[in-house]
Amino acid sequence: MALSDIELVTLAKATQSEAAFAELVRRHQAGLRAFLRKFTRDGAQADDLAQDTLLKAYRAIQGFEGGASFRSWLYAIAWREFLQGKRKSAANDRLAREAAPDADDEIDHSSVSELSIDLQRALASLEENERAAILLCDAAGMSHAEAASALGAPLGSVKTYVARARERLRAALHAEAAPVNASPAKPELAATRSR
Repeated sequence: MALSDIELVTLAKATQSEAAFAELVRRHQAGLRAFLRKFTRDGAQADDLAQDTLLKAYRAIQGFEGGASFRSWLYAIAWREFLQGKRKSAANDRLAREAAPDADDEIDHSSVSELSIDLQRALASLEENERAAILLCDAAGMSHAEAASALGAPLGSVKTYVARARERLRAALHAEAAPVNASPAKPELAATRSR
């Protein structure tokens, strides 16, 4: 019989068992990477973040108290790593712009994603907290409570973020699906056809 996540964490904490932590990594690594890939839209950055997250989790395993699931604790670390990386990147971009004000900002269009282009655009249009909540709940399969724990946000806020994100995604995807050149028939044409 396989050990539960909590049993593996207990074993990793009590005996410093690398094998127990390796099993936790095996169980959660793919989901963590998929979440980060969808959120960052950059496979290399997502893999780096996942690796940093797992390393931090290994170093901090003694601090895991079991108030939440291991998965939500792990995703909370990933979320903090993402935000920290984003802040560093923004600071580096700002310094680069100041150093070379005439340099054009380049957008990396080479990232590959499992999502459709329309869904990628719709996700990108969401506020950061909405995007994180919807990806944790819908893509990673977490409950609202687990997502709240991972994001360090109140449960009610996460529920609001998810509801708002779903509504905005539906609207954006519906707008993308609508024909571009569709226009209602002109009244005078409709009148002549009915004669």
